[in-house]
Amino acid sequence: MKILVIEDEQALLESILAYFTGEGNICEHASDFAAANEKISLYSYDCILLDLGLPGGEGLELLTKLKQLKKRDGVLIISARHSLDDKLAGLDLGADDYLVKPFHLSELKARVSAIIRRKNFDGDNVIHFNEITVDVSAMKINVKGNQVILTKKEFDLLVYFLSNRNKVVTKNAMAEHLWGDEMDLSDDFDFIYTHVKNLRKKLLEAGSADYLRSVYGIGYKFGDI
Repeated sequence: MKILVIEDEQALLESILAYFTGEGNICEHASDFAAANEKISLYSYDCILLDLGLPGGEGLELLTKLKQLKKRDGVLIISARHSLDDKLAGLDLGADDYLVKPFHLSELKARVSAIIRRKNFDGDNVIHFNEITVDVSAMKINVKGNQVILTKKEFDLLVYFLSNRNKVVTKNAMAEHLWGDEMDLSDDFDFIYTHVKNLRKKLLEAGSADYLRSVYGIGYKFGDI
């Protein structure tokens, strides 16, 4: 998962970042309105954790900005505000869920995972694509009953392809999703090619059809042949 944490309370921010990165996720952060606005304008995320009270602006304005940009990022509001009006305002502007502080990090993770499942896979933990079955929670892949052992990056890449199946995804988008927007991107995408090659090889060896296609000069497409 690629997550943006918009939170100005430093201790909480550090706790969330440590928890999610420890689970192998890519995490970016912003501690004020201006930085958050720049992040959501330039990049896309699986889920945005959004505090409402920010230095320099109001979190609800960022929800409006996301709607104007026609972004599909999941949004979970994390706020100390308990009022029903605040909750309704956030949900009406397009937030997917609202979690009141304080909260347990395990509950936060469960809420984030549920949002991403609803956004990408109709709320299901298990993704089925022809002969390929992916259990997202258990991080297990089967092809015709054969278990496929993938690295964390290969697994994330497969899930990313499945959530964008039959679409062309650029190498730049793939790199951003897997390594974060702070990575120094260059014209050399050999690391992407290596992960794609290894993923394809492992799926084929397990009995999968070859669903991966290179789109010259752009990126890759994963989908029906």
